Amino acid sequence: MGLKDGINYVLFNNPISSGTFHMAKSAANSVSKIGLVSKSGKTITMSPPDIYKLAALKGPYIRLAGVSGAVAVILAAYGSHKRYSPDEKGIEERRIFETASRYHFIHTLSLLSLPLCRVPFLAGTLFISGIMLFCGPCYYSSFTGDKTYSRLTPIGGFCFIMGWLSMCL
Repeated sequence: MGLKDGINYVLFNNPISSGTFHMAKSAANSVSKIGLVSKSGKTITMSPPDIYKLAALKGPYIRLAGVSGAVAVILAAYGSHKRYSPDEKGIEERRIFETASRYHFIHTLSLLSLPLCRVPFLAGTLFISGIMLFCGPCYYSSFTGDKTYSRLTPIGGFCFIMGWLSMCL
């Protein structure tokens, strides 16, 4: 068996990868249409390319999610490499940082769904406000140890809740 045959077997022809490719192909073939409910209550059937066109119409939200995701990764890298003191204060700062990072990533991903909302501007405004008012003070507190702006975090949490509820409209 040559190198090419060995690589082919490892990547494609072994029982695990061939089964995985078969299941993925079956799943892709079974998902041909997606149904959405319009304001009038009628079901609109859309194929995946139509959904991509819908997302392209609401492009600013996708770009906003991209920027937010990049900022989340940058802050996560900075916070994970920061040296926190081993005492109780350092442990608390790390916990606050991890909470901010987790909520930032979750709500960045939620920004990707905005093109499918009936009121994307409202939901997007609330999610971005939540990221700034909840995650921002948490990041600041964990990086500096200063809790001056911590009183804003409940307002940011409320914005997150209202953002999720606005997606129900």
